Amino acid sequence: MHALKTVCLTSRQMILSVAVVAVGCATISAADQSQRRLPMEVPVLNVKFFPVKGDRIDLSVTGDWGDPLEATRRKTERCTQEVVQALEDGSKYHGYKNPQAKPSLVYKIVDTLEFLEPLPTVARPGNRVPITDYRSIMKRIDIKKWVEEKGVKEVWIWGYHGGVIHLWESNMASPFGDVSNSNRDPDDLPVLKCTYTVYHYNYQRGSSEAVEDHMHQFEAVLNHVDGRSRTPPDRWHTLLFWGKFVGSDRSHKIVRPGCGWSHYPPNAEQDYDWANKRYVETDIEDWKPDGTGKRQRLNCDRWDGNSLKWFVYWMQNLPGDANGLTYQGKPLTNWWVFVGDYDYAKNNNMRLVADDSQ
Repeated sequence: MHALKTVCLTSRQMILSVAVVAVGCATISAADQSQRRLPMEVPVLNVKFFPVKGDRIDLSVTGDWGDPLEATRRKTERCTQEVVQALEDGSKYHGYKNPQAKPSLVYKIVDTLEFLEPLPTVARPGNRVPITDYRSIMKRIDIKKWVEEKGVKEVWIWGYHGGVIHLWESNMASPFGDVSNSNRDPDDLPVLKCTYTVYHYNYQRGSSEAVEDHMHQFEAVLNHVDGRSRTPPDRWHTLLFWGKFVGSDRSHKIVRPGCGWSHYPPNAEQDYDWANKRYVETDIEDWKPDGTGKRQRLNCDRWDGNSLKWFVYWMQNLPGDANGLTYQGKPLTNWWVFVGDYDYAKNNNMRLVADDSQ
């Protein structure tokens, strides 16, 4: 395991620290849950690991990145702001056609910690390369202080991959259990009073790949809330999120051109098919759970064949604030509550559709 030795917090880091007052795991009364106070704030702790050799990142450590330290700092600073912008814009319901749409989420960078050393790792049985030691990182940064005292809900780790280290794109620690794009090991992160999610980015890549980490986390959480893990795979096509919104089944491909998911736009024919020129008829911009939404002829030109633009466009079609949608006579909730305040949603037994008590 690599030892963590020094922390370097410099004036070169352009991300401002924001004071956050701890507000607990749930912030408003149950009576207000159907009209959740917006926007929901997502405080973020930014953590960067830059193993250096002289004034450059050590390529022998990262496997795929050996640029100058200063250039790497600038790239991660720029990408962090682009991720924030994309996630906030994505939480604007139908924001692409409603200039007045307000975000359901706002992201606040609480602080940035920089380590001029390799990521700590731990051997994982059966794996050729070690995995990032997330528990060690959380101990080093005193995660309990950040989560329970300063209200942090997400930790963004800027690191590397390069075939030399294994990582989880998202990893949750929660009193309600781990729901994330990981192997959901209950012991790889310290579980605290409040939920927090760790995202691991690769600075050899860019903003789109970082946002994709969040996309997979959204999918994991919405599938969990919708009960996919409790539903036989041959019934997945009947589920509200995966079957009716996404338009998929157990195959993960698009079987009904609905709204798609991160790897599969409505017209996709394979994974990562963001630039497919094939046209399909889809209700993505007027999705209704009962399938009565207006369909339109659409291909990748709608998002310029660009993966990041696809992610934002997809997010803006998730049922958000004032969506006005109903399912079997009951209103849909603002699905962003499962991202912006997971503990609140779980404590109040919220679902994708509001029950009679909500």
